[in-house]
Amino acid sequence: MAAATVTPTRLGRRRAVAVGLVSLLAALAAGHLVAGFVGPAASPFLAVGNWVRDLSPHPVTEWAKETFGTADKLVLFAGVALVVLACAAGAGVLARTRPAPGLLVVAALGVVGFVAVLGRPDLGQLGIAAPAASLLTGATVFSLLHRRAVPLAADRGRRDFLRLSAGVVAGAGALGGLGQVLASRVDVEGSRRAVGRLRVAEPAPPVPPGADFPGTASFITANRDFYRIDTALTVPRVTAEEWRLRVHGLVDRELELDYAQVRARDLVERPITMACVSNEVGGSLVSTATFIGIPLRDVLTEAGVRPGADQLLSTSVDGFTAGSPVDAVLDPERGALLAIGMNGEPLPVEHGFPARLVVPGLYGYVSATKWVTDLELTTFAAKQGYWMPRGWSARGPVKTQSRIDTPRDGATTGTRVTVAGVAWAPAIGIRRVEVGVDGVWHEAELAVEVDRNTWRMWRVALDLSAGEHRIAVRATDRSGVTQTDRLAAPAPDGATGWHTVTVTAR
Repeated sequence: MAAATVTPTRLGRRRAVAVGLVSLLAALAAGHLVAGFVGPAASPFLAVGNWVRDLSPHPVTEWAKETFGTADKLVLFAGVALVVLACAAGAGVLARTRPAPGLLVVAALGVVGFVAVLGRPDLGQLGIAAPAASLLTGATVFSLLHRRAVPLAADRGRRDFLRLSAGVVAGAGALGGLGQVLASRVDVEGSRRAVGRLRVAEPAPPVPPGADFPGTASFITANRDFYRIDTALTVPRVTAEEWRLRVHGLVDRELELDYAQVRARDLVERPITMACVSNEVGGSLVSTATFIGIPLRDVLTEAGVRPGADQLLSTSVDGFTAGSPVDAVLDPERGALLAIGMNGEPLPVEHGFPARLVVPGLYGYVSATKWVTDLELTTFAAKQGYWMPRGWSARGPVKTQSRIDTPRDGATTGTRVTVAGVAWAPAIGIRRVEVGVDGVWHEAELAVEVDRNTWRMWRVALDLSAGEHRIAVRATDRSGVTQTDRLAAPAPDGATGWHTVTVTAR
């Protein structure tokens, strides 16, 4: 009589982990495919990444920015991926004897995907189809793989399991790739190219000779070099043809503008220096471009700003919000713009195409909303922008700052050295820059002033004795305010202190 075949009741650890990981891959691919139809932001992995970003405590957010700089989004993605992978592997391990515990983990991951998608302001009700597809696919594949991983005959079962796993992986790759194609079907670059040349009724004066010096940054920052800091984990894709801007709230009449209507108005061109509140003393998160657009003041005047409105709350297509003081936006001397162009061409996609806000004199986190689709006149007491609950101040005026570009910290120089750099106080202007060597101050030569809304280059030639020297810089703006030497971190309203470098003269 043949011996009875004994069915193993406990999966090997590696096979159990494989069940979890392959199921996760299938789940994410299914969700990504469906997101290609209902909206890229509904892709569960991306939605969870956005959710984690929004829930991160202020100290964690600041640590990530200080530690990883502009790579913080990549690190966030990597961190979320590691956690999700660990959960999937854990689901497999918990299901070594029976599938139920692992399926509970799969269900929990699915619930997280639902919560993340439901919290997205840029998705409609159909957005939940993506996490639903992920949950259904993940649970189905997990159950199927688990059954195949407990073989009646070890050799045959191993081969069947490997074939099925390979098939699922290949299928997931194909579905995920198709989802990516669908998500990218919006031809934003084609729309941007179709805009063509922007005809400006009021061009900016040419940048005069002497606006910058050797050893400093160029007065105008090329689009590819312009700093980029935003909360978007993936760049929103909005065409000019579908873009709309709504103006509402405490106004006499609501407005809705499309791209053609904005472009048909008299466009103005203005050089503007923008700065990020996260910029450290001596940092590079400051740039200057000539922006093309329509005066924001004209738009709001047309809508009729009601008394009591002290905040313009702007919203991006991806749900980011920023609150700008109304008095700054309406100030004709600042010349705030609803911008559609940058350095002679339509806005680059990563800098806000089709349209963004630019308000001189305010840090970007309260004024420079990219991919803007909504402007609400309200009050600071009634509503808060994205960064306010995270510990940042409400109004965000740019602080007078200066930076040494050359020589670099730690450089070896001759005893005759030219120190050069930039200073900025947008909406106020720079009056004087001083360079200190071992505590002795020298007034620097200023480059030609182009506009009070832009930075100003400076330089000074110094004779140094042989040895090590500490060189510092401080600027005074046109209101008479001189930079403080008190060092302060960027949070909550911008860094302070004198930029200092140490050089060795020989």
